[in-house]
Amino acid sequence: MLKFTKDHEWLRVEGDTVTFGVTDFAQGQLGDIVFVELPKIGASLAQGAPAAVVESVKAASDVYSPVTGDVVEINPAIVENPALVNQDPMGAGWFAKLKIANRAQVDALLDEQDYRSLVNATQQ
Repeated sequence: MLKFTKDHEWLRVEGDTVTFGVTDFAQGQLGDIVFVELPKIGASLAQGAPAAVVESVKAASDVYSPVTGDVVEINPAIVENPALVNQDPMGAGWFAKLKIANRAQVDALLDEQDYRSLVNATQQ
C-alpha cells in the first residue's frame, strides 16, 4: 500500500514497517540533490518531526517522518550517491524504514488520488 503526506513524502507499507522517501514532485522542487543526512538506526521518530536532511544546489530542506516509529534500516546508497533521490525517488532513492508505532497514523495519510489532487492544486 502506498500513502503520501502533505509535505511530499511517500511511504510504502509492508506489514508493520514503512519505507519512506520524497516524492517525484518534491525532488523536482528541490533540484539537484548533492547531500543527504539520514537518521540513525534505532532512532525513535515522531510523525511530522524532521527525519533527514537533503541539500540541493538551491537549499537545505528537512524530510519529515511520515509516521511515528523506530528506524530499522537506512539507505546508505543515497548518502554515497545523493543523485539517486533525483533519479529514482520512489525506488532506489528511498530514505529509511520505520517500525510503525501507530497504525492509525498510516490510515490517516493521503492515498495516491488525493496526493495527485494536492500536487495539481500546488502547481496552479
